[in-house]
Amino acid sequence: MSEVVDHLAELTGFRDRDVMDVTLVSALRDLLEPRSVAIFRCIGEAGAERWLTRARLNAGDAVATADPLWMEPARLPLVQDFPQRLECMRSRAVLQMPQATGGWLCLFPIATEREVVGVLEIVSANRLKSTDQRMVGSVLRIYHNFQGLLDYSERDTLTGLLNRKTFEESFLKALGELPAAAAAHATPLAEDGRRHEAASPRYFLGVIDIDHFKSVNDRFGHLIGDEVLLLLSRLMRSSFRFHDLLYRFGGEEFVVLMRCEDEADAAHAFERLRQNTENYQFPQVGRITVSVGFTQVRVDDSPAAAFERADKAVYHAKDHGRNQVRSHALLVSAGQMTELKQANAVELF
Repeated sequence: MSEVVDHLAELTGFRDRDVMDVTLVSALRDLLEPRSVAIFRCIGEAGAERWLTRARLNAGDAVATADPLWMEPARLPLVQDFPQRLECMRSRAVLQMPQATGGWLCLFPIATEREVVGVLEIVSANRLKSTDQRMVGSVLRIYHNFQGLLDYSERDTLTGLLNRKTFEESFLKALGELPAAAAAHATPLAEDGRRHEAASPRYFLGVIDIDHFKSVNDRFGHLIGDEVLLLLSRLMRSSFRFHDLLYRFGGEEFVVLMRCEDEADAAHAFERLRQNTENYQFPQVGRITVSVGFTQVRVDDSPAAAFERADKAVYHAKDHGRNQVRSHALLVSAGQMTELKQANAVELF
């Protein structure tokens, strides 16, 4: 029992979700001594979902492995290739079955407050005992509860997007990847035109502002205004990739931090959101539009400096007709905007 308690203490000692997943599989490997233990998440657009390996440990592995979050979805296995995992998610029940190659497979659903998002997979030499299943279920409930606490502290209560206070940590984490980016290899463009894994990973920061949102609140009331914000957050989720970081900064202001190949690629992604928003029929309100400004994150950036560049591009878009996407770098090169001095992170956060 003390060993279980020690692992639970370690599991809840981190606020980084990647570390939590690694800690979970490490704990279960130590407690059960299986052949392997892994966490798989179902990601991607409806009809083209894929399995992303969040953490995996085999019996003799020294460290856990995982798929990079920015991996192109087309390189991941399709969900239908592993029907047992799908059945576990759909039934929300523990499934255990013998494997054709010997040993036993045991699957546990992993859920959030809103939905089942993946499975925990344990492969062992023998059938998992009922006592061991209950122990794994208890550990997963603690894991689920702690994830819920993180969601409560890190996410906007209305939209479910990340909140402003989580931005700086994510930004600095992305910044740390930039110096090591040059050695990466290029991958071809996807046939559907969506962004792909970058040869030299670059991050772009975009600021999104709803045009004339005050008039929505004034004409229809704040409840309808809140519905617009919620629906826009859903459009953002469908317009960007699963691993792009989406934030609500407050009011009608949203932020996106994403990794892609170049400025044209980033502009295409933001333009997709602009078009999706313009073409969406919002209940009672009808048509709304957004103005977007974006900038590439630089190696020497502070969160405030990058945000200020993107925000300045948003104001340029609003001052020149709204319902458009503007790149800070292109505005500067065209002489329509002057370069900003480096801002101190304390100024914004």
